[in-house]
Parts: sequence; structure tokens; C-alpha cells
Amino acid sequence: MSTENNWSEIIDLVSREKGIPRDVFIEALEEAILKAARKVFGEERSLEASFNPDVGQVELFQYMTVVDEVDSPLTQLSAAEAEMVDPEAQPGDELGFQIFYLEADKDKAREEDMKHGDILKIQTYRNAFGRIAAQTAKHVVLQKVQEAERTQVYNEYRDRLGDLVTGVARRFEKGNVIVDLGKAEAILPLREQCPRESYRAGDRVQAFVKDVTKEPRGHQIILSRTDPRFVTKLFEKEVPEIYEGIVKIMAVAREAGERTKVAVASSDSDVDPVGACVGMKGSRVQAVVQELRGEKIDIIPWSVDLARYVCAAIAPAVVQRVLIDENNHQVELIVADDQLSLAIGRRGQNVKLASKLLDWNIEIHGESRIQELKDRLKTELVKLEGIDESTAEYLFKLGYHSPDNLLNADENELAAIPGIGREKAEAIQQTAFELKQRLKDESVSGREKAGDADGSNGDAGASAGPESPVAGDAAASVGEAGDPV
Repeated sequence: MSTENNWSEIIDLVSREKGIPRDVFIEALEEAILKAARKVFGEERSLEASFNPDVGQVELFQYMTVVDEVDSPLTQLSAAEAEMVDPEAQPGDELGFQIFYLEADKDKAREEDMKHGDILKIQTYRNAFGRIAAQTAKHVVLQKVQEAERTQVYNEYRDRLGDLVTGVARRFEKGNVIVDLGKAEAILPLREQCPRESYRAGDRVQAFVKDVTKEPRGHQIILSRTDPRFVTKLFEKEVPEIYEGIVKIMAVAREAGERTKVAVASSDSDVDPVGACVGMKGSRVQAVVQELRGEKIDIIPWSVDLARYVCAAIAPAVVQRVLIDENNHQVELIVADDQLSLAIGRRGQNVKLASKLLDWNIEIHGESRIQELKDRLKTELVKLEGIDESTAEYLFKLGYHSPDNLLNADENELAAIPGIGREKAEAIQQTAFELKQRLKDESVSGREKAGDADGSNGDAGASAGPESPVAGDAAASVGEAGDPV
């Protein structure tokens, strides 16, 4: 049979070019022929389309049920009519008749019409598929192929969730960048773009596959350049030790476009995790910084020791004292007054990123502020019956040097301190509560007098939690120039 009438070669060609399974394309052809046939011969008939690989064509059949009394002439045969076709046919049997619909099969159609045309109430020779039926078949095939392509792309990129992909910016829709990935288009939403980045048509775009959705009108591949995992993947690409599993990224905290903190650890004592990520003369981290368009990156050593870890996370500030409240998942840092602004960072960025990195709440206070709180707290405590300066100093030594410390303390633990007891513990916490309220009122009053004119961090301290809307061991920091400092 010629290629013109044999679809097997076309099916194989399309399957290879589109990457669509052969059976999917065959199913599309069968459905297309069946829909076209119903358009020509009517919906009432019992029609079936089946691909015959031997002839390379979709064959069309009409089935009739043998009955004693005919109620539906288009789907039923009387016993007498059935006997003319098959002498052994019995009521309840189903007989199939091939319908020849191709222009090349007109002779076969004429022959079949002469044999069974009156029984089937059909003349296929004079009812070849017309323009409308052909358009219907074409539409069905294209639709099926498109659906198969969408499904294939969805499955492929669903398996690539969390991977890096590279494409070309093609067009822009309401601030979103449509990225051509070759086999598919992806969307880089405005919310997933770094504030300092801009794109033009034709620009190379590297991004993180954040999500893949399957919708009635097609799939949607969502990319991101702001997700912290994007930084992780960039380091995996640049640092062989991470790819091999020797160095592991334990946590990432990021304010996209501004600054990122990365905590790393090594499973090999001979491998310095920070040095491995920085690379010779900063080559590895510089590659990441360049991809992030100059975003500052702090690489710090992760530690199971929380005090050591938080000191590294708050770098470059130097911490004098660390107080850990495990019950409330909170860390309090005391720094020298000249280190306070450095620890907090611009707009609170440093402490907030450190808090995200640890997933703990962090409070930072300057020495003078802590001393001020101690003095005021001591003044209030010694007013209580049975509390003298030595008892107050002992409380400070145990870490209860602020109203918050006392309020967050377990009452039973306070009561168990020698010389305290339950009644004094309750009185101490009540005193701490009242002092806290006064300090709060004083702070509000001070801001009102200042008119909020001074936007600096001041020396009052700062507090940050993991969900804040910002973002002694060696550590590395890389700025816009890409040089380790």
C-alpha cells in the first residue's frame, strides 16, 4: 500500500518528532474518524473505529443486533435479514459490517452497498466524508496531539520540580516574564523576580522550578529567582563537594536582591565547608553572586551548639553573651554598644535573617541597655518584702536580668530558687509585669516626642522572629564586588 493511504509511517514520524507515544496518536486517529463518521452517517448508529496495523488505516465498522422484532432499524436486524448475511445468526447475535469511507476505497464501498446497503440503510459510496467531516477529524487529531504534548511536558517538568532550568525571555505579560525553555514555555511571575532585576526579550534566564500546575487549558510552569532554594541549587552547581554530599547546606535565609545567609556543614573533618563554598580566591561564591546580580552572601558554619551557631549567624557583629530560652524557642544576645547597629543591620536585616536561619526568635541588647534594665529591675525588686540586693544579684546571675526574662520564667523554677518561694515568685513576676508596662509607655512617649524623625536603630536593641518580613568560627561574606571579606 502506498504511503498516501498508509498512516503507519506518518504515525511513526509524528511520534518521534513530538515525543508522543504511538498508541496515543492511534487513539487520536480512531476518535477522529469515529466523530467524522457520526457527522456523516448519524449519531444513532452503533459505529466503531479501529486501527489496523496490517493495512495502516483506521477501519470503520457498523454493528447490528439480531432481534425477533425490529424497534430500531439503524441498530437492529431481523432474523430474516441476518440470515441473508450469516445463515447461522441467531437473535441476540451482533453482526459487524465494514464501512469504506476513503476516496481510494470507492470500489469496495460500491460493492458493500450492493450487498448490504438496503439492510444497513446506508450508501457509503455516495456518502464519502465531506469537507465538514474532514475538518472535524483534523480538529480532533490536533486537539489530541496537543493534549498529549501538554501531558508530556507536565510529566517532564513535574519530575524537575526543585531543579534549575535555563531559558530565554520571549515576551512580557503584566510584569511577568514568559520564558522559552525549548520544549515548553514557563512563567517567571513578578513576585518571583528580584527587585533589582530587569529583563529584555532575548535575555538568558536561569531560574528555579517552583511549581508545575495542570489546568484545562494547559500546563503552567512557575519559575522563581527569589526562593531560598534557588541559592541552594546554584551552590550545588558550583561546589562539587555539595553535589557529592561531603558539604551540606543546612539552612538558607534570604532577602532576595539584598542579602542571603547560608549555613553549611561538612561530613569530612578534613574539608572546611565555608572554604569549599568560597573556593579559590572566592571563585565559586563569586559565580553565585554574579548570577544573583550582586546580592550579598554570608556563608557561615553550621553548629549543633546553638550558642556557637547564633554567634556565627549574627556575624559580622561580635556577641558577648548568649542566653537561651528553650521553652519559648528564644535566644537573647548581649553585644557591646558599638556592635549593636552592626548586629541589627540596616532595617533590621541582619538579625531577621539570622532568626530565619536558626528558626528561633532572637533579641539583641546593648550592654548599657542591659545594665539600665538591671538597675531599674533591682530598684523595683528590693522594694518587695524579703528581697534584698544579694537576692536580686543572684537572680541576675541566673539570667533573669530583664522583665521579659522573669515573665517568661516558669513560676515553679522561680519558687525553687533558695530564698524565693512561691509567694515571692508571684510577687516578682507581678513586679516584672508592671515594670514592663512602664517601659513600654516610656518608649511610646519617647517616639512621639521625637516625631519618629530618627530612623536609626538606636541603642534600645532589636527583636526578630523567623517569620519577620525582611529578611567565634570562621565565616565568609561576599558583597557586590564578589570579594570575600
